[in-house]
Amino acid sequence: MRIEACLNGDRRPGAHPALPVSVDQVVADAHAVVAVGATSIHLHPRDPSGAESLEPQVVAPLMEALRENGPAVPVSLTTSLSAESDPWRRYDLVQRWASSALPDSVTVNLHEAGSIDLVHLLNDRRVPVEAGVWTVEATRILIATKIEVSAVLVEPTQVAVEDARSNADAILSLLDRARVGAPRLLHGTDATTWPMLEAAIEAGYDIRVGLEDTLRLPDGDEAHDNAALVAHAVSLAGAAHRVG
Repeated sequence: MRIEACLNGDRRPGAHPALPVSVDQVVADAHAVVAVGATSIHLHPRDPSGAESLEPQVVAPLMEALRENGPAVPVSLTTSLSAESDPWRRYDLVQRWASSALPDSVTVNLHEAGSIDLVHLLNDRRVPVEAGVWTVEATRILIATKIEVSAVLVEPTQVAVEDARSNADAILSLLDRARVGAPRLLHGTDATTWPMLEAAIEAGYDIRVGLEDTLRLPDGDEAHDNAALVAHAVSLAGAAHRVG
């Protein structure tokens, strides 16, 4: 089971005292989450002001620092339109990422404009793509286009747990019927984070957790940092394995 730590997401600097924004903060946090059991990390690169950015001059120093000083685990970067709202400019930025500083994989949300063109670009650059499917409609895009992906991220965005479960079940059922064989990672956001994580563990899917997804532990207390969230997820996965 892959245990991914999603360190910052699109949260604004200051959303949590331990949210990593600078390159040094990201590198330190990456070591901390790997020390408690994370097997990969997912990041939203930030410019010097703390804003999300896919600019090559932002991505390259981040990846170089992680390669030189970070833990030896795979690094995934976002290509969300939250980081660059113009899909054509996003394509251009990713096209200009330095070959020497490419991430191990990137996430592409299939409901976003320009997503399929971006997937083809990344395939051409030999960067593995993790397809983000938030809805049944996005799942149908994945199936119909037959794009090459290394994983499918099932990401229900509904606020209520039961609504998120229903959406995730519909997505997973469609993936099953279409015999999509790529590994699956299931996760929620905020109030649905821990229920979706537990469902993923039960189903044997990959999991992720971090300040991108939630600021709180299951009991409602604010998590001290990403490592606290990952440590709790690891304990849940370990307990389920022992029971199984």
